[in-house]
Amino acid sequence: MTTLTLPTRPLPTRRAEEWRYSDLEALATIWPTPAPVRIDVAAGDTARHHLLQDAGEGAAAVHDYAISIADGARCDFHVLNIGGKFGRVTFTVTLGKNSHFELKGAIIGGGDQVLEIITAVTHAEADATSGQTIRSILGQRATGSYLGSINVARDAQRTDAFQSVKAMLLDRTATANAKPELEIYADDVKCAHGATVGELDKQALFYMASRGMDPATAKTLLLKAFVAGVFDDVADEAVKDSLEAAAIAKLETLV
Repeated sequence: MTTLTLPTRPLPTRRAEEWRYSDLEALATIWPTPAPVRIDVAAGDTARHHLLQDAGEGAAAVHDYAISIADGARCDFHVLNIGGKFGRVTFTVTLGKNSHFELKGAIIGGGDQVLEIITAVTHAEADATSGQTIRSILGQRATGSYLGSINVARDAQRTDAFQSVKAMLLDRTATANAKPELEIYADDVKCAHGATVGELDKQALFYMASRGMDPATAKTLLLKAFVAGVFDDVADEAVKDSLEAAAIAKLETLV
């Protein structure tokens, strides 16, 4: 009897753009990772998903999603990436005609964490829309990365898509990487992207201190406001509460 041995995927290297900022040593402890989770949204349907990536201290976690959205369908995904030594969430999305994809995500990291959200959204047909909103808060020596592409096929006329990426650094030793990309082959499209990296507003902190607020509370309030919009539209109140509670608990460890 002959046993068939399937080849093992080689461990990625930093020569691959999508792995440039990753913790490959941590990745090696769980490699090879499972096949992506498939989400197929049928024509005219609406799907809502969420992920709280909260792996234990020192652990590595990779969550890959392959999402196909049929004509006239919609998929909303909320993600909070806060756990583990290395936490990575990826989305490969294909949009049909007159469909919509909405991703809202937050990365909150401290210590030596490396946390990533990677996206590749393909508008394959006409009249589809997509939005990606990512907010990162990074302290100590943490690294947070968003690498996202919007790819518009030649027949995907009247595409409307955007990426909004903002990062807040609590310490000068933290690192934020942002690389929004557009690849457009159609000529009747509306696509936009923007990325900013900043620090807490010192004037706002001074004002709050002058009103008697202690520094930790002031910082926490400002940081909560920074990420608040990410989870405002979660339809399930229990899910919304759990994501917001996890985000606040993580923030309190950084201030």
